[in-house]
Amino acid sequence: MITRTLGQYLIRDAQYYPVLTLTGPRQSGKTTLVRSIFPDYTYVSLEETDNRLLAIDDPRGFLDRFKSPVIIDEAQRAPDLFSYIQTAVDMSDAPGQYILTGSQNFLLMEKVSQTLAGRCGILHLMPFERTELEKKSQVAPQSPQSIFTNKTTDFDLLETIHKGFYPRIHNKAIPPEVWLPDYVQTYLQRDVRALVNVGDIERFERFLILVAGRTGQLLNYSALANDLGISVDTAKRWISVLKTSFLVFLLKPHHRNFNKRIIKSPKIYFYDTGLVCHLLGIRTIDQLQTHPLRGALFENLIVSETAKKYHHHRQQLPLYFWRDQTGHEIDLLIEDGTDLYPVEIKAGQTVSSGMFDTLHWWCQQANQPLSTATLVYGGNDFYTHNTVAVRPWFSV
Repeated sequence: MITRTLGQYLIRDAQYYPVLTLTGPRQSGKTTLVRSIFPDYTYVSLEETDNRLLAIDDPRGFLDRFKSPVIIDEAQRAPDLFSYIQTAVDMSDAPGQYILTGSQNFLLMEKVSQTLAGRCGILHLMPFERTELEKKSQVAPQSPQSIFTNKTTDFDLLETIHKGFYPRIHNKAIPPEVWLPDYVQTYLQRDVRALVNVGDIERFERFLILVAGRTGQLLNYSALANDLGISVDTAKRWISVLKTSFLVFLLKPHHRNFNKRIIKSPKIYFYDTGLVCHLLGIRTIDQLQTHPLRGALFENLIVSETAKKYHHHRQQLPLYFWRDQTGHEIDLLIEDGTDLYPVEIKAGQTVSSGMFDTLHWWCQQANQPLSTATLVYGGNDFYTHNTVAVRPWFSV
């Protein structure tokens, strides 16, 4: 089994909280992780009809079945169960009594916030990081100096983007073009129907494809709504579904203003580039090589890998972008306390002097040294250019 970075925090937090909740996208490896870390816990899945019916009809009797700590998989399938868990942990505040998992984050977190606030540690497991697949350890992220540090890789860039990071693709050696269509259909038929009243699943699937075509771009609800013939409120609600399913996340603009009007809309990214490739109809690496969104997919790879590192080290995402209305843009701003670190992301394998222009401009406006800036590119070399750190794609 591939070691997951988040595992160390599950072990740690089970000593602090009576309940742990592990969420994340479907098929990110949640069940495999908790069962491997807590092998002595009783395991029960509410996907199984008899377990679910008992938990719904007789929640107290369901919990009384277990005399040892228990893992309850897909716990959101029995919403009333959470109140009885609250009663149980209030009677015995011993740590590590219950591990709850679920892939429908909205339903799960709604019940956790209502009944288990203060009693529950909440962790998020995303698909693999590339460093996890290559069995490389990494310190908890802070500045780019602690993030973009990996020196070597056995992976190919385009293959990495195309394959993505869902565990089953790697553990079972399933081609992404075989596994991902089934994953999308399962997501649409199960999670989407459970999370929101979508009468036309085919239209929601088209919406998902439209969002994939906008990865790395500013999120424009009106444009999405117009392209699909839905209301802006529906577009906002459907984006919320994609967020709570951990398929996408929004990168907010940083508020720093240099006496110019700054863009206030977020940018949208997927947690997995392989899923984006599937939604865009990119079936081969050769197609990806010449695809017009290759640059956006490269940017998505770097931003999502950075985001996963924070999730898996149990940290809030201190990630932003910056853009003003005159065309200046920083692809990624990493906030560490009061310090800001600008990161420029370029898909090309050759570094040109023009790639540093915005970093120079931004650092000058922010009155901070160029040594705080990083350029991540599609090549293979580590070096410094006029004090700016130049890092290859596999450094993250």
